[in-house]
Order: sequence, then C-alpha cells, then structure tokens
Amino acid sequence: MVATIEKPKNLTLEAFLTLPETEPASEFIKGKIIQKPMPKGKHSRIQSRLARTIDQVTEDQKIALALTELRCNFSDRSIVPDIAVIRWQNLPKDKNGKIADQFNRFPDWSIEILSPEQNYSKVLEKLLYCSGQGTELGWLINPTDETILSVFPEQKIALYQGNVILPILTGIELELTPEIIFNWLIL
Repeated sequence: MVATIEKPKNLTLEAFLTLPETEPASEFIKGKIIQKPMPKGKHSRIQSRLARTIDQVTEDQKIALALTELRCNFSDRSIVPDIAVIRWQNLPKDKNGKIADQFNRFPDWSIEILSPEQNYSKVLEKLLYCSGQGTELGWLINPTDETILSVFPEQKIALYQGNVILPILTGIELELTPEIIFNWLIL
C-alpha cells in the first residue's frame, strides 16, 4: 500500500526534510509526501544484486557508487531511488573527506524497480523529472513483465527485453541484458 499525505499549507522541501524518516522511506514530490511500498522478494533481489554488480566494476576504479535507498534532494523534490548511481566526482564529502550524509543533487543514474502496488506512470514521471534536472540515465525495471524502460536525456525513452544489451551510464564497462537481470530471480 502506498500512502499519500497531502502537504500541509506552506510545506516546503526544507520543512519536509526536518520530519522524521519513515520505514519504508517517504518522498516529497509535487508538494506531497508519498511513502514508498515495502520491497518484496523480487524487488529486493534485483536491487541488491544490481547494486553489487555495478559497484564491482565502478568502486575500486573510483568511477561511481551504486547506493540503495539514498535520499536525493534537488529542485523542489526529495526522492529515494531504489538505486542511485553517483559518479565519483559528484559524491559529496564531509569535512573529514568521508562520504556525506546529505545528497543535495540528482543521481547520475536513477534506477527504480516497480513493485506490484506501485503506479507505473508515477514512477516513470519521477524518472522523467530526474532526466529533466540532469540525470543522465534512468531505468524502470518491471519484474512482472520482465522489461526495462530506459529514460535518456531530453526525456527520450526506450523499452528493452530479452537479450538486448541495456544502455549503461557512460564510462561504466558493464554489459547487462534484461534476461541476465531477471535470471537473478531464479533460485
């Protein structure tokens, strides 16, 4: 179940960020607080395996990090992509040179995994919004029909399935297909 709470008068992004965190996370989109659904088996499996797979080819070379459930605050929104891939040079650092807690920018690659109770068009709108703000690549993974919709700059989209090679964030040497990703669900 996804809870939508109408914003009280004058609720801003800054005011939203002072509210206690929820479990699962809530996002601030178009002036509304929207709680994400609790991940289930297929969602969790794809999320953890995909983040690990991306990090295996990006982290040691300091190309990017794949961070799960990372709150990204930018423009007038606060979103929590299932996986936010951030280029190394865009990772915020604290005064000690460690990764910061606040990410006040859009992800370079935003990955969403559709849960059965999520609205496809609302998740797609979130990816399109990210694209309009500067996100280089978005994925909407749909385990039900085993497709991956990609969102590119200028809000162009393409649908992938089967053995077709997926677009990957430029500079990341990784070859994936929808079939590879959905085969991770087979035990």
